[in-house]
Amino acid sequence: MKFDVVKVQEVDIESHRRLFLAEAKFQFVYNKCHGAGWVDTYLFKDNDIPIGYGSVWGKDKREERDTICEFFLDKPFRKHARQIFELFIKASGAGFVECQTNDILLAGMAFELTKNINAEAILFETAFETAFAIDDAQFVKSKNADEWNAYSIQKDGEVIATGGFIWNYNFPYIDIYYEVKEDLRRQGYGVFLMQELKKEAYRLNRVPAARCNVNNHASKALLLKAGMRVCGYIIMGEIIK
Repeated sequence: MKFDVVKVQEVDIESHRRLFLAEAKFQFVYNKCHGAGWVDTYLFKDNDIPIGYGSVWGKDKREERDTICEFFLDKPFRKHARQIFELFIKASGAGFVECQTNDILLAGMAFELTKNINAEAILFETAFETAFAIDDAQFVKSKNADEWNAYSIQKDGEVIATGGFIWNYNFPYIDIYYEVKEDLRRQGYGVFLMQELKKEAYRLNRVPAARCNVNNHASKALLLKAGMRVCGYIIMGEIIK
């Protein structure tokens, strides 16, 4: 076997990206980077035959390319993952790995080949439905569902909480965001909003997902109460030279 890692255009990795997303079956938070032009892409070859791909983006600045965020291999070549990954590091010059822990192949490389690993965010998937209600509180939808803060919880004419969806992730997943007025938090409005946004996501033929900072304990508690469950973490590690 003769493995090569070659920097290529986005179109050259599309078939392998489709395979990765089909196999993953989870919200892939780096999916948006491709359409936005925030990554450089590399094709992995065995004797000039494509066997996988990887992507590199900027840890702190979008224009930089110092962090590996995607790594996929066809199944017969995964036993050579470490060898190919080390070639990928050399070809890209990356100094860090950032990934989701539910992305098993890349997470494995991160745990084997990086140091100073830190969890930066918690990833959530839907687990069960809820039926919360608050007297006189209403879930209100604007006419344009694509607007920022297109949805709200209102009571007695006051907007108490707002939220909506971020669409630029792999189908069928959609990311939910929300915010509750600071002086009205811990009264159930955030959970009620999250519950209704989950329902709305399904009406839009999407699967709801969410995330929060690893230190945001209040947001984590809200998401769990609203019927979400932890499905992974976003971690960052420094590649061991």
